[in-house]
Amino acid sequence: MRMILAVAAVLYSASAFAQADKPPMVGDKPLVQVKPKGTKAGTKEATAKPAAAPKGKPQSIAARLQACLDLDDGTKDRLNCYDAIIPPTPKPKPAKAKGYADCRFLKEEDERLACFNGFAESIPKLPKT
Repeated sequence: MRMILAVAAVLYSASAFAQADKPPMVGDKPLVQVKPKGTKAGTKEATAKPAAAPKGKPQSIAARLQACLDLDDGTKDRLNCYDAIIPPTPKPKPAKAKGYADCRFLKEEDERLACFNGFAESIPKLPKT
């Protein structure tokens, strides 16, 4: 009985000594600590909170354009929504738009908004999964 108590005391004390506040060391250097992707070591933001992960799958451009249709028609907010998806790069004499990506070349905001609206409304509604 004494032998069992002695073995138990040695095992419990060994596990108590194995728990340390310092990270494990190899020589005088700590073992490599793996950081999550997207965070940079040493920045305040990385230590304060992890980067927000996107919820679910990334949306397609068509789904994002259709989401802009929820905003009021003919407003600067809707144009800003479209411009956030496809940034404008105006050309002096743009050709007629053949697709929604060509709307970015129009210089006038009203023309660009009408162009985006025309293509966004013609996209078939995608099923929500």
